[in-house]
Amino acid sequence: MNLQKITLLTFKWIFICVLIGFFSGSASAFFLVSLEWVTQFREHNNGIIWLLPIGGLCIGLLYHYYGNEVVKGNNLLLEEYEKPQKTIPLKMAPLVLISTLITHLFGGSAGREGTAVQMGGAIADQFSRLSTPARRPERSQGTRDKRNNSDRKALIIMGISAGFASVFGTPLAGALFALEVLYFSKINFKNIFLSFSVAYVAYFTVEFWQVKHTHYTIPIVPTMTLTTLAWLIAVGVLFGLAAMLFSRTTHFWGRLFSKTISYPPLRPFVGGLILTLAIFAIGSTKYIGLGIPTIVDSFLTPNQWFDFLLKILFTGFTLGAGFKGGEVTPLFFVGATLGSALSLVVPLPIALLAGMGFVAVFSGATHTPIACTVMGMELFGMESGLFIGIACVVAYFCSGSIGIYHSQLVKGAKYRLYQRIKRQNLEDF
Repeated sequence: MNLQKITLLTFKWIFICVLIGFFSGSASAFFLVSLEWVTQFREHNNGIIWLLPIGGLCIGLLYHYYGNEVVKGNNLLLEEYEKPQKTIPLKMAPLVLISTLITHLFGGSAGREGTAVQMGGAIADQFSRLSTPARRPERSQGTRDKRNNSDRKALIIMGISAGFASVFGTPLAGALFALEVLYFSKINFKNIFLSFSVAYVAYFTVEFWQVKHTHYTIPIVPTMTLTTLAWLIAVGVLFGLAAMLFSRTTHFWGRLFSKTISYPPLRPFVGGLILTLAIFAIGSTKYIGLGIPTIVDSFLTPNQWFDFLLKILFTGFTLGAGFKGGEVTPLFFVGATLGSALSLVVPLPIALLAGMGFVAVFSGATHTPIACTVMGMELFGMESGLFIGIACVVAYFCSGSIGIYHSQLVKGAKYRLYQRIKRQNLEDF
């Protein structure tokens, strides 16, 4: 390839990168503003929660009749990356946006990253025609397919990166998350460059629209000692087990609803009815929606020991029933409240424990310790980086082989570890 072709190819990808970053960032900005509005409306009008079953029915009907091919959500992105087949329909973006807003408006417990990532992935994949090289008679079909698949994989990475970076305001973590969640060792250098570039374009696009993100602080970081390290490993194990419980609970409810209710639109209707009764039975809206106020408070005040368990139950049930949203912000809630509660027995600062749990549970549930460590440093500062990194790695290895994305391929040391454990258990049996 001569210099002119390399230059044209570079400018083409930069152009695509800017467009994906701008459109995905703008979509995330609109989503964040809309999400804040529906959350505030629900908080000031709690009676609307009684309409959660109707909202669930609307979501179920939307996907059953208009979005059956995109109902897999994030798992569709992972599957298309691993085995590219056809362009992700653009309608995935408005469908998941509308459905997530309905979920939060009426009181479902869900996150926001899934929505942003799916919007970013759907938007990015529409550029596959621009990225596909022109067909020439002398090229073999196999060569064209390989090149096209490589470009589509790059676009999916860019979409995930842009969505994640823009919705959380963490461009470095967003870029690394897109690479790591798709199995880091198979990523080429072109995709690394594009992932980081589009993450920053999307991040600054949200800044341009003057949409603000939640800020957290860890004011006190102790000196690392052997005793501190021992406590750090112990809480990391607990964060990993919490991640495992979250993932398995979500999958359990999804399987149960699929087996017991054959007509898909009725699943979120029935789930919404049960959720509504549960919310009013406990007399609190603490465990629905994003739970941002509780996350912020967990850095200052110890939580109840059962807060993280109830959030796992409410979120797993909500998503398993068929409501839309994401899992990551609920994972932040689970980790932060668990870490906050542990401050009553673990001799570490409460903000540090909440911050470590915030990203460590996320690390275990998504198999992305590198991205989560970087995210922790972006959110809380470099000073806590060593503590956060150890907690994320320990939680990663202690969270089991199944994460929140069932289509995600788990390879490397963790895969070998759990395969060895599985073989050993079979031999013992």
